[in-house]
Amino acid sequence: MDTKPFAQSCQRNRDPILAVLQPLLAGRRQVLEIGSGTGQHAVHFAAAMPQLVWQCSDHADHLPGMRLWLDEAALPNTPPPIALQAVPGHGLQPALAAGLFDAVFTANTLHIMGWEAVCALLDGVAALLPQGGVFAAYGPFKRDGRFTSDSNRDFDAWLKARDAASGIRDREAIDAQAAAHGLQRVHSHQLPANNELLVWQRGAGS
Repeated sequence: MDTKPFAQSCQRNRDPILAVLQPLLAGRRQVLEIGSGTGQHAVHFAAAMPQLVWQCSDHADHLPGMRLWLDEAALPNTPPPIALQAVPGHGLQPALAAGLFDAVFTANTLHIMGWEAVCALLDGVAALLPQGGVFAAYGPFKRDGRFTSDSNRDFDAWLKARDAASGIRDREAIDAQAAAHGLQRVHSHQLPANNELLVWQRGAGS
């Protein structure tokens, strides 16, 4: 592969997401991004937050295109991307050392995964994070089982036609699953195009 993959949505949403992440991640050291996709978010965020080590990850078949973005940017705080996936019953695989990352970020992944994989991701994130560590997830969400817009309802129907196991997730259902692993939602940020950035913290309120 010699042509960088490009996602227009990343170009549109990167600055609104960054505006939330900068204060959230101030004082953090190492961030794991799950489902880094093209790598566009990674190079933008890592350049804007040079105090962080930004570790990209995704399924192995996405890594070659991601490396093109990372290699071109040549940032000192983006190590080589790693293959990683959420495996139902086994959390994140291959297993990573607990406490290595004090923050985890993912964008536009939870609605393309099956629910069992979402649960595995939350299990893996909780196992990774130390007390006080944060998990931030960007994307469209339902509230109390209801869509927040007609466009999100249409998007959900499109997702399910493509893969019946996928679909926009109910944030309260995610909260319940996260809480079972010691993660409590501490922030909810409304962003453009009917998207949100939700933040959970390990040990919050305990």
